[in-house]
Order: sequence, then C-alpha cells, then structure tokens
Amino acid sequence: MGKREFIALAAFLMAINSLAIDIMLPALQQIGSSLGVENENHRQYVVTAYLIGFGSAQLFYGPLSDRFGRRIPLLIGLAVYIISAFGIALIPSFASLLALRFIQGLGSAATRVITISIVRDVFGGRLMAEVMSLIMMVFMIVPVIAPGSGQIIMLVSTWHMIFVFIGTMATLVGIWMYFRLPETLKPENVRPLTVKSVAAGFRIVLTNRVALCYTLASTFLFGALFGFINSAQQIYSGIYGLGVYTPVAFGGVALFMALSSFINSQLVGRFGMRRLSHAALLGFSLVTFVWLIVQLYGPAPMPFPLFMLFFALAMFQFGWIGSNFNSLAMEPLGHVAGTASSVLGFMSTVGGASIGAGIGQYFNGTATPMVIGYFTVSLFGLMFVLIAEKGRLFRPHNAPPPADQSLALH
Repeated sequence: MGKREFIALAAFLMAINSLAIDIMLPALQQIGSSLGVENENHRQYVVTAYLIGFGSAQLFYGPLSDRFGRRIPLLIGLAVYIISAFGIALIPSFASLLALRFIQGLGSAATRVITISIVRDVFGGRLMAEVMSLIMMVFMIVPVIAPGSGQIIMLVSTWHMIFVFIGTMATLVGIWMYFRLPETLKPENVRPLTVKSVAAGFRIVLTNRVALCYTLASTFLFGALFGFINSAQQIYSGIYGLGVYTPVAFGGVALFMALSSFINSQLVGRFGMRRLSHAALLGFSLVTFVWLIVQLYGPAPMPFPLFMLFFALAMFQFGWIGSNFNSLAMEPLGHVAGTASSVLGFMSTVGGASIGAGIGQYFNGTATPMVIGYFTVSLFGLMFVLIAEKGRLFRPHNAPPPADQSLALH
C-alpha cells in the first residue's frame, strides 16, 4: 500500500463516523415528525445517542487492538456499525432508533481509535501531524457532501433510506480495508490483555501531562463543534430560513475546514505543531470573542453573511487545532498507541458530546447560546494548553522529520 492510498483509506475509515452524523441533519425534522417527537430539541438526541456510544466504546477498542492487532477489532466494529445502520431503517419507534444509534456508535468507535493507532504505528512527530492533516482534509469533504446527499435522498425517498446508504458505504470501505490494509502493530508492541496491563496502560496515558492536557483542550473545543452540529438545522432553517439550502451552508464551512487542514499539512513540517496550533487557538479565542460581542449587541438576528463570516473564521482556526492537538497528545505514547488512542478518544468524544449536548439544549431561538459556548470553550482550551506547556506557548519541541522518511507498513 502506498502513502496516498493509506491516507485515503484512513480518511474514509474516519469519515464513516462523520457520515453517520452529517448526512442525517437535514432529516432530523422528518425523523421527529415520523416518530412522534414533539419537542424539537429532543430530535438532537439522534446525534447525542450516537456520540455517547461512539465515545464510551473507545475505552475498549484500544486495549483490544494492542493485544489482537488492528485488523480484527476494526472489522468487528465495522460489522456492528453496518448491521445497526440497516436495522435503523426498520425501527418502529424513536426509542428504538436511539438504542440502535447508540449501538452504531459503539461500532463506529473502532474506526476512530484504531485508525489513529494505525497512523501512529507508521508515523511520528511532525510527519504524523502532516499525515493527520491530509487525512482530516479528506475527512472534511464528507460534511461538504453528506448533508446534500441526505437532502437528495429525502427528495426521492424517506429518511429510512439514509441509513441504508450509510450501511452500504460502510460495507464498501470495510471491503477495501479487508483486502488492502496489512497489520501495522509491531510484535514488540503487543500488550497482554489483563486487568493489570490495561490499568498500567491507562496510568501511562493519564499521568502524562502533555497528553492529558492537550486531550482536555480538545475535549472542550470539540464540545463547541458538537454544540453547533446539534443546533445546525434549527439555526440554518429556523433562524435564517435556508430550508433545502441548509446543506450548502453546512458544506461551505466544512470546505473551509478542509482547506485549513490542507494548509496545515503544508506548513507543519516547517513551523511545527505547537506554533501553528497555539496561534490558531489564540485566533479562535479572538474571533469568538468579537463574534459574541456582535451577537449580544448587534442586530437580531445577526445578518446571515456576517454570521457565516464569523463561523467560517472560527472553524478555519479549528482546522489547525484538531489534527495538531491530536498528534501532540499521541506523540509521547507511541508504545501504547492503541490504549492511548482509546483513553484520549473516550475523553474528547464523551466529554465533547456532553458539552455539545448542553449547548444544544440551551437553544432558545437564537444563536446566542452557541456563540457563548464557542467563546467559553476557547478559554478552557487555552487554560489546558498553558498547563501542558508550563505557561509558555509556541515552543517547538520536535525537529522536522528526515527527508528520506517514508511509509513502512509492517
């Protein structure tokens, strides 16, 4: 497998998770109406139930992949995801849908944890950040096309077919992975699956200041993203009346994030993860602060072009933060990559989903709760980065990778 195919496959494996969220956003209202959900905020639970399952299962896939390799647990997770997706198309009630969405999240967790473990098996340092940025660039194409795809499916069929589409796409990616991805876990990094060994691995992760603090920073920042995802349909359609054009606005911001990830991949080798991500975090804080002031004291509702400008600027910074923070958290933990990805993924996803659910449930017919959430999480993120770096930002710790460093799958 060449480097380009590796990046593409890793991106599609991670994009399965994004697909399970973004493609159904245009259908939340129809899902609620079809299954008798009267409170429109409760429709957000379709996203939240999935994220809780996705986050909680990550604790298990890491130790399993450190013991049995990356391929078998990943294939099992994909199978759970696919079966749940097809099952949702047949459910009779909203409670059943939420239960299967939770189970689908349990399966999808494998794609997040194990894919990042695979990347860390093969790459390290700034090269890992570069590869993760390229993966995130492809990954971000999904939010560009997924809501539009969901809208198209809704025009020719019912919301049930969205889940059939999700299951079919995951099946194709699983076949690709089965035939083309070799095992990447080195024999010397295999860890026994015992309570003592797993506890030791968790202790290594949780006692590493840099890994823990960058994960906590990511947790709060992802909370803002999840808060927007929960409220996206209400903001775009309810406040601004975009209707069927909601996927266009959603995809436009995602395309901006994809561009940001590509630029990061080109710059990270020269400037380093810390310089780029720290500057982006400060920029994110500044943009969201100005956004909040205009939201509170400007015209209500904020003109849509101005809203999109602030949102796009904030998410451009987010594109530099996500992949770099993840690489910084994983960098000192290569010898326990599976367990590390598990613990860090659990914290950032469950924590972020909980924060995002809280932001979403405060929706009051305006974008103010979301904007307050964005600025607040930026302050928490900055606080944890300062703790990780002992109060000093922009210090480059990693030298650029050797020029001849190349992909080596084991």
